[in-house]
Amino acid sequence: MPVPEVELTGSAGGSGAGAKVSGGGAESGFAGLAAENRRLRGERARAHLLDLATGVLAVQLGVSTGDAAEHLTALAGATGMTVEDLAADVVNSVAGPRAAEGLGVPPPASPLPARRSRRTAAVVETAEDVAAAAQALLDGGLGPLGADSVWLWRLVEGGCLRLAGHAGVGAAEAAAWWWIPPAAPEPIRAVLDGNAPVWLPEGPAAGAALPGAGEGAARAVLPLRRRGTTEGVALVGWPGPVTFDPTLRRAVGGLMDVAGALLDRPDGEEAGAPVLVDLLDALTHPAALLRTGEATGTPVVEVEHVNEAAVTALGGTLPADDPSLARAFPHAHTELARLVRRARHTRRPGHAARLPAGPPADGPGPLLDIRVLPAGPDRAVVLWHTTGDPGLATGRAVARLQSVATFQDSLTGGDTVWSEQAYGIFGMARDEAPLPLLALRARIHQEDGEALTALLRTLTERRTGAQTVLRTVLPDGSVRHVRVAAEPLLDGDTVTGFVGAYQDVSATRRTELALTATFDRLTAVRDQAELRHQVALQLQQAIVPEATALGELPGGLTVAARYRPAAEEYQVGGDWYDVLPLPGGKVLLAVGDIAGHGIDSVTGMVSLRNAQRALAFTGRPPHQLMGWLNEVTLRTGGGSTATAVCALYDPEDGGLVWSSAGHLPLLLIRDGRARLLEPPQDVLLGAVPSYAYEERRTALRPGDTLLLYTDGLVERRHEGLGPGLARLLAVATRVAGRESPELLVDALLAMALGDTDDDTSVVAVRVRRPEETAGGEEPGPRWLSPPAGGGS
Repeated sequence: MPVPEVELTGSAGGSGAGAKVSGGGAESGFAGLAAENRRLRGERARAHLLDLATGVLAVQLGVSTGDAAEHLTALAGATGMTVEDLAADVVNSVAGPRAAEGLGVPPPASPLPARRSRRTAAVVETAEDVAAAAQALLDGGLGPLGADSVWLWRLVEGGCLRLAGHAGVGAAEAAAWWWIPPAAPEPIRAVLDGNAPVWLPEGPAAGAALPGAGEGAARAVLPLRRRGTTEGVALVGWPGPVTFDPTLRRAVGGLMDVAGALLDRPDGEEAGAPVLVDLLDALTHPAALLRTGEATGTPVVEVEHVNEAAVTALGGTLPADDPSLARAFPHAHTELARLVRRARHTRRPGHAARLPAGPPADGPGPLLDIRVLPAGPDRAVVLWHTTGDPGLATGRAVARLQSVATFQDSLTGGDTVWSEQAYGIFGMARDEAPLPLLALRARIHQEDGEALTALLRTLTERRTGAQTVLRTVLPDGSVRHVRVAAEPLLDGDTVTGFVGAYQDVSATRRTELALTATFDRLTAVRDQAELRHQVALQLQQAIVPEATALGELPGGLTVAARYRPAAEEYQVGGDWYDVLPLPGGKVLLAVGDIAGHGIDSVTGMVSLRNAQRALAFTGRPPHQLMGWLNEVTLRTGGGSTATAVCALYDPEDGGLVWSSAGHLPLLLIRDGRARLLEPPQDVLLGAVPSYAYEERRTALRPGDTLLLYTDGLVERRHEGLGPGLARLLAVATRVAGRESPELLVDALLAMALGDTDDDTSVVAVRVRRPEETAGGEEPGPRWLSPPAGGGS
């Protein structure tokens, strides 16, 4: 796992305050912490280099360190150099010759390599452990010299060497060379015995085993000195042969002098699973090795290793002091830990399409197409992508479709591959071998063999895609309808296989059958309803005509009636009216409205109207007739209710005796003014048994007009009856001058006082003045023809 890149790029001005750390400013989460760590390490390395240069100048000039620092800044400004480059030259002017004494090489002609080495040394000298120092050596110093690996061993008790740090080396190779016994390979033993470098331009001699790229690849084995004593060995490797000229030897030797001084730092840790680490490092997409355990009884998941792609994706390396999952994956650690625990428990890979499920507030982007693989009792490997993979995304999209599975068959000796859902569609266990399309015949209904043959012929002979629906027989004997859609795979003109999808359409087929049966039933019900409607309509029209002829009745009464059907023909209602001369000279006046619509309302209306007619012939007063009609409604109405007005007019004295069962008030027009007759507050017919209804008596005078009506005349949507009755009074007053009842009812209906589209019945009864009869008018019929009734 490489350490972060650190750059010591100062300004060309005098202050040198612009040290730049790659990674930018502070961010949130793990990426932000990593960037901050890089910045701090860069500042520490820069400060270390400037402190060394300031100390050298203070000694050489005999001034204080503060004055030396000011002098360094001013000198950098005067020469046009960065403070860092000038500091490197100052330190090299003192350390360079001494470092080269043991190497027997002259100083370099150009200061640039020396500056690079000195600045790398500043980074190395501020490293927290030997492993970080090795990585810094390779990235900043040895890498530019062509090297691809570096090994740093510490000399321990017993003459053994223990690997303290390495870079550019696989974990498995590092584990193999973690310990070197006293009988070390000859080049390493020569360095320990002679305390001098061994340069191998074409690698070790035959039979001498050393870490590195292989036979013929150059190595340099150098002692690691600290305070003049050899305390370890360094090995630098190159990918091929190298000529070790004096400049290269000087640069490598100088860097190893710096590395030797760091052997008092902590060693790097040996990889717990080196093969897995190497495997993850070989991947091009992000991967992490996680370690699971417990802390105070609580499950803990920590990050053991991340590869280079993961370092880039996460925004930086994992801080050594906090390998927690929450630090590395701040937005997805909860869901990721759950996936890891499930994979360990089930010993099966886990996967997720995206973590976190929603967009992160800030920091790195989401993890896509995550796979969690259990790796032993206490480890798991996490693989993910940072960009969407079209193949995986397509598979997820298909999986979202209910009961859809993909398949791929090979005709050239390869295997048949099913998606996970296909096993469930065919009722098979996951450990069973998937069936090729050519082998489905044994699993389908015998009547569907021709459909499968036609599908295969289209794929193989016509070389085009096709689809069909097959009835598959499951192992338990049940049958499923499966749609098969397939495309041929072609290599020139040869069909090499098939790809396609299976879809369980059993539920759709069952729904189609149920809908067909339901449609048939609905058609029958509709036909029955239409027949009932026609019967009701004809019955209503026979009993309640829309208009009646002007009629004259005993006692000088003139009557007109109108019935206006509902706006929608299917809403055949239960309104009725009746005007009937009775034995003894009295006249029955009635209007009513049964709740509801349809044939039940019409037949109920007919029953009540005929019952009222029959009861009226008893000669009993209206309140008793209404009570009897209430009992008829309760016993024959099937639970329905009705409003009604029953009135008896006596021509002898002009008196009108009437009762109301929850109906609208009668309207009386007298002397050009209209008023409502307050009805008794009695209940509807069919509501309460044995109810005693009240009566009212109203004396009618010659010229008076009495109006009986149903609610369709005045009722409007979204308001009560009060405003409708007020409108009726106003309109009735305006048309009061029309003495003919025919003209009156036509005018009222034309005003469209109501807007509920309900049916309406209106009856107008006028008491003629004596002079109207004396004027030679022809006497009219003694009853209305035909007798009228209505419905709503």
